[in-house]
Amino acid sequence: MKRFLEVLILLPLAVIGIALAVANRHAVTVSFDPFTSTTAGAIEAPLFVILIAAIIVGVLLGGFFTWLSQGKHRRALRESRAEAARLRGQMGHS
Repeated sequence: MKRFLEVLILLPLAVIGIALAVANRHAVTVSFDPFTSTTAGAIEAPLFVILIAAIIVGVLLGGFFTWLSQGKHRRALRESRAEAARLRGQMGHS
């Protein structure tokens, strides 16, 4: 069932991604300097490459910041496990 749901979700996404790549093959220039109109410091690549790169960067940044924000929960889990192990050790010696 899980595999079916994965295919049900991933297959349409793959088709949309392929259609996006085929429809947007023309080159675009992306400049990282908003104050000049020159192409120094700019990159030129197919639009679908820029879009896919932006999605990948967004997913990675989102995952990283989520991981950072959950640090307190991971720390609490480690402390709880250590406390449980300590209590199990005390029960074994009693």
